[in-house]
Amino acid sequence: MKIFTAAFLLLLTSLAASAETLSVRVETRSHPTLCAEDDNVQIDVRGKTRRFTLEARPPAVIGTIVVDSTAPDFTDCVTKDAPPEPGSERLRVILHEDEKSILVGYRVTGFWRRAEVPLAVGNAVTHQLQLVQLFIKTPRGPYEYLVLYPLDGYWRARPLPPARLDQVAYGTSFLVGPVEQKERPFVPLKQIVYDPAQRIFTLSFEKGGSATLQVAEPTERSTKIDVRLASPVTGHPFLTFRSMYVTETNADTALIEWKTRNAKGWREAPVMQFNGAHATELRLTRAVPSRHNTSAPDMVAGPFDR
Repeated sequence: MKIFTAAFLLLLTSLAASAETLSVRVETRSHPTLCAEDDNVQIDVRGKTRRFTLEARPPAVIGTIVVDSTAPDFTDCVTKDAPPEPGSERLRVILHEDEKSILVGYRVTGFWRRAEVPLAVGNAVTHQLQLVQLFIKTPRGPYEYLVLYPLDGYWRARPLPPARLDQVAYGTSFLVGPVEQKERPFVPLKQIVYDPAQRIFTLSFEKGGSATLQVAEPTERSTKIDVRLASPVTGHPFLTFRSMYVTETNADTALIEWKTRNAKGWREAPVMQFNGAHATELRLTRAVPSRHNTSAPDMVAGPFDR
């Protein structure tokens, strides 16, 4: 009986260890800015994870918003990106449509970036897309809840809006690695394949490796994405968040919250004062309303699994 009990406890310990979440390293490259359109918040995540979830959740103040503020604010801004060449055209392409969703791509002739990342849906391959949008069909009409910029690997997600609002704003963007760094972070992609039946984006990276992002159907409470990496990313972050902070009341994110292994509670810090940490889960959030992108969602990452 004692032998059986010991063996049973050993099995439980083994199962618990195999299910244990992974602690990852969270780093910051954030810097001050006066421009509300400048993504000056950068949070890099490094580790040997192969699977984690991302969620876009409504901010804590969503129930108080009567009139949203989503217009661009170029106060104290200096534009760096070059505009399209004279005579350029913006072409809209329906990449896929069914009874529930629409996948749309945009191609701008004369765009300043010349990279090429083909996107395949079934047997159809579309080239030279600068923007991809995923819509869900709702009783109020199609609603865009996920965007991807294929040329640099940036994503943004948002949940469905409450009934009193037509939409909620986009805020913090994210990149799924290997994330490289030049003037700003980017992920060099080789190809994207979209499976509409399962809402799965498969990313092939330029320097090898791949990842899948399976997008759940959005709700008012969350848009959830299950990320799986074919192999752990080494030498680079596997996940990067980019956001904006001018002041606490003019920010897409103002606080970072994280949970460590075996912790009895969450830790938190103002995002501009964060110095790095090890974490099993991570949140980028706000505690007070922002006059810019008031309805922009919180972003949640984790738990991180092997």
